[in-house]
Amino acid sequence: MSIYDFTVKNDKGVDVSLDDYRGKVLLVVNTATGCGLTPQYEGLEKLYEEYKDRGFEILDFPCNQFAGQAPGTIDEINSFCTLKYHTSFPRFAKIDVNGDTAEPLWVWLKKEIPAEKTDLKAKALIAATKKISSAKLESDIKWNFCKFLIDKEGNAVERFTPTVEPKNIAQSIEALL
Repeated sequence: MSIYDFTVKNDKGVDVSLDDYRGKVLLVVNTATGCGLTPQYEGLEKLYEEYKDRGFEILDFPCNQFAGQAPGTIDEINSFCTLKYHTSFPRFAKIDVNGDTAEPLWVWLKKEIPAEKTDLKAKALIAATKKISSAKLESDIKWNFCKFLIDKEGNAVERFTPTVEPKNIAQSIEALL
């Protein structure tokens, strides 16, 4: 299975096969417009501008699961992002990333690169206690702006925690282009 096996809704509610992105390096991000990390949109747009002509895409999935920080309709979110941060990368329908209503794409991403593979605190806690279910860790996106890097073959290759600034992902993108 790869990212190309999924179909998602775009910001107009139309089904989009992620196979349309075959052969590109992708950064898949859950975003929010009212979060302390929202200024990362600026850094994401810089990455997009830098690499889009070389086969790079950012797939933006607004998510309101974390303290209600992505309120409003998708049209309101689009307006905010376009006016405030001048984003031009594709935005998709609002989704859930955790729980029973999680978008299947995000269930797959979390399974491919569980949190404990990137979260050093979780790793240390698991090693120390052996009491935390890795299934629980796999099921959780911790906050807005969790980022997954996908290679040209559609494989999830790296997961970045929300606090990782977009500029700090550039080297990983370069390596895949």
